[in-house]
Amino acid sequence: MRDQISSICKGVKVIPVVVIDDVEDAVPLARCLVDNGLPVVEVTLRTDAALDAIKAIAKEVKDCIIGVGSIGSPEQLNAAIEAGGHFGVSPGTSPKLLRALEKSDWPFLPGSGSLSEMMGLREAGFTELKLFPAEIVGGVGMLKSVAGPVSDISFCPTGGVKPENAEEYLGLGNVFAIGGTWIAPLQDVKDKKWDVIAARAKAASTLGQG
Repeated sequence: MRDQISSICKGVKVIPVVVIDDVEDAVPLARCLVDNGLPVVEVTLRTDAALDAIKAIAKEVKDCIIGVGSIGSPEQLNAAIEAGGHFGVSPGTSPKLLRALEKSDWPFLPGSGSLSEMMGLREAGFTELKLFPAEIVGGVGMLKSVAGPVSDISFCPTGGVKPENAEEYLGLGNVFAIGGTWIAPLQDVKDKKWDVIAARAKAASTLGQG
């Protein structure tokens, strides 16, 4: 049985989704997020610096649980594992990627955006999925609608999730966490606005606790 992402994340409700353009920002960013209540971070493979950033965080910020996002191919899957990520995340799930996942026991949160994809991933053994892009594919309404047909699946919605709607998502029985880019947007990381990011992280760490 594949390890569940919710167990690896130890009940954390909010996962910042980050883009790192400069490897020098990786450790300060991870340290800032962890120290302000967000120990799980999804580093997306959207830049040339991403894999080196993951390696740096894995080496220097031992208490950070690293998710590797935007995985779209078996090659990226292997690179993410080698870089030291603790689990992987994909925006969607192609047949080629799914075949690679079925051969791997690395914890993974595959992306889904429709009921058919959810059912297919469940058949492949996944009961925790990413819903993406959450707001575009129906958001809270979508999750309420699929709670009956796929009642054994739990979700981490990302894409349009923000402080204004976060509690609504986290109030659903089939949502174990949310992912969001609002906590550490790329420009703030580039500008090294660690105090601003720290304040957002601290506020985000209280979501879903009521």
